[in-house]
Amino acid sequence: MNDEAVSQLEELARVASSCTRCALAESRTQVVFGAGNPCADVMFVGEAPGYHEDRLGEPFVGAAGRLLDRLLGEIGLGRGDVYIGNVLKCRPPNNRDPQAGEIDACKDYLRQQLSLIDPAVVVTLGNFATQLLLKRDVGITRLRGQVYPWWNRYLIPTFHPAAVLRGGERSMEQIRADFALVRGALDEAVAVADPATEQLELFQ
Repeated sequence: MNDEAVSQLEELARVASSCTRCALAESRTQVVFGAGNPCADVMFVGEAPGYHEDRLGEPFVGAAGRLLDRLLGEIGLGRGDVYIGNVLKCRPPNNRDPQAGEIDACKDYLRQQLSLIDPAVVVTLGNFATQLLLKRDVGITRLRGQVYPWWNRYLIPTFHPAAVLRGGERSMEQIRADFALVRGALDEAVAVADPATEQLELFQ
């Protein structure tokens, strides 16, 4: 990412901070735009901020965030190596599922984040992010465990860490296997070093 793209990302975050595109603006504490390395080769896309994220303004800061940190460490990465965002930038009341109208109102922020950060590998966490980016109405259990070519990039769907915390040992084994795919895709992308230049029109 060049300096101009960094400035554009910062401006996008500023615009999003006062967004009123949907009713979630009325109940949020603050917008959770995203965090991490703006030059990251790997970008994680979750569902929406939860209680702790809404209070602190950072994605994945509760128990799910601690699990994400652990999984990153197991493949030799840290928060400073990746970028983390969500489909929704505001917390739905009581952590309910995102609604279609909210996703539609918010998805352009994600599209621009992806375009500006330009990661080689995109990791979708859970059903909502996966279905939005892959445009497939199929559950995460069937879609995970594979690497998908996606807009000159790799996309790897996996479970949301919060679901893994509820799902037990089998879910943990599966998400670890998916993170191994992330490591392999990242190593391959870096070796090829072919920048993704195709315009992201996935939300048009």
